[in-house]
Amino acid sequence: MADATTWHRDLSVDQQLALHTSATRLAEEFTGIYGSETIERFLYTSYDQFASRSTVSNFLPLLAERFARQRLQALARVEGHHRDGKPVVLFLCTHNAGRSQMALGFFQHLAGDRAVAWSGGSEPETEINPSAVAAMAERGIDITGEYPKPWTDEIVRAADVVVTMGCGDACPIFPGTRYEDWDLDDPAGRDLEAVRPIRDELERRVRHLLVEMGVPAR
Repeated sequence: MADATTWHRDLSVDQQLALHTSATRLAEEFTGIYGSETIERFLYTSYDQFASRSTVSNFLPLLAERFARQRLQALARVEGHHRDGKPVVLFLCTHNAGRSQMALGFFQHLAGDRAVAWSGGSEPETEINPSAVAAMAERGIDITGEYPKPWTDEIVRAADVVVTMGCGDACPIFPGTRYEDWDLDDPAGRDLEAVRPIRDELERRVRHLLVEMGVPAR
């Protein structure tokens, strides 16, 4: 297998240094679980996921590190290296810019550290829908720290519940995983007033999901 330097000869010196620093941090976090080859592979393939559709490269190493960390955490759950007993929910939609991000925001806000939630899209946008950000801010929930991203097999396999919202046949199916499909309007291109009912319905469904999972809401 080629090393990371061979894979990315076209990266600037600053990008290479940033990714090297990210790989070092991840190696420290996953010491005794995954070696440097696995960590670099996840980091650089995560980088490629964002580089292929981004017009701004400054934050790519940071996004790649965050996504690689999530993927490695998911893989550790799948392979039995991480057993904290917390249920995992994955929210999926087409662009990971509106519905799945709002659902994630509500879930994290209501569940706190009693459960884990992730989100992803089949065709991720480059940024979160501003109307979705504004709608959630009205509820005191800040989702500006999130970012649209794809899903990967290990992330889907690590989830106990996968909630799909409009990704159709593109949504991944794995045996033994609980799936729910939430039929909700896509907030893409809608103003704040039009997004509010979608937000409110998402909150209702997330609260109901938490009750079903036995996770007390804050």
